[in-house]
Amino acid sequence: MQYRTLGQSGLKVSALSMGTFSFGGAGPFAAIASQGTKEASRLMDCCIDHGVNLIDTANMYSTGLAEEIVGEVLVGRSADILVSTKARMKIGDGPNDEGASRWHLIRECERSLKRLGRDHIDIYHIHEWDGQTPVEETMEALDTLVRQGKIRYAGCSNYTGWQIMKSLMASEQKKLQRFVTQQIHYTLEAREAEYELLPLSIDQGIGVTVWSPLAAGLLSGKHTRENPVAPGSRQSKGWSEPPIRDQDRLWRIVDTLIDIASVHRVEAAQVALAWTLSRPAIASLIVGGTSVKQFENNFRALDLHLSTEDLMRLDEVSRPPQIYPLWHQSQFATSRFGMPDLAGAGAF
Repeated sequence: MQYRTLGQSGLKVSALSMGTFSFGGAGPFAAIASQGTKEASRLMDCCIDHGVNLIDTANMYSTGLAEEIVGEVLVGRSADILVSTKARMKIGDGPNDEGASRWHLIRECERSLKRLGRDHIDIYHIHEWDGQTPVEETMEALDTLVRQGKIRYAGCSNYTGWQIMKSLMASEQKKLQRFVTQQIHYTLEAREAEYELLPLSIDQGIGVTVWSPLAAGLLSGKHTRENPVAPGSRQSKGWSEPPIRDQDRLWRIVDTLIDIASVHRVEAAQVALAWTLSRPAIASLIVGGTSVKQFENNFRALDLHLSTEDLMRLDEVSRPPQIYPLWHQSQFATSRFGMPDLAGAGAF
């Protein structure tokens, strides 16, 4: 296992971490999977045996049931295993049952601690932007939780660049704990993060963790142009995330993944994960699975070395269009580019 520093913190996280989206199977999550404690324990043993030291969950996953299962499974296991969870999404019908207000975040943190059976949460993410709560209130709530010892580090997820910068500015002005990480969707198929989020991460020292790094299995090699919906997949059960805006581009990417994988005698999924791990600011990829075999296959990506030619082929088939002002800067400002600018120009 590789261990990478999370942003400008001193925390080391495994390059691949374990996602628990499929734990519990309550409500709409039942359409994906419904792993109970016994199955979750078997999968977690596999991950820990391979060196994974970060387990990622959220209060909304099966409305808290996933957190409960994580807590049960971690009993008796190493105290060095890190737990990341999140709050912000709607978890009830009350007017304060969603958002990033002080009231909601502190209550949900305490509920998560109880479900997890822990006295602290290692990484606590704001799961989504809340445009109705003052950002100062959100950052002060996170600062309070850190000072109380209930969380170790704060992060955000699914924010835009300006929303992160506004949050960081509030932290700096009021001398509060700042975000050390952001959790984003970033794959060969979805490279929008290169417009702002990756450059920002390099510039501000924000460590990046990636959710659904195989695009809900679409980059696994099981889905192809000839067989677009693999049997038993999320898509076969009606799952529509992430959105695919250009199907032909997706299949060109998949074809290239399969071709490169055949040369290295690995699977397409391992090539896709290895490419993402090669990108700037990436600390960890959050992988899930319904079997030990899926996890073991994903771990093989850590031993895969993609050549310069491989990376160039993957970049060429997946490169997003340069939007304004990036195309203008690429024409007139490249001689003064710094490292964050190069990430925005797709130059890595």
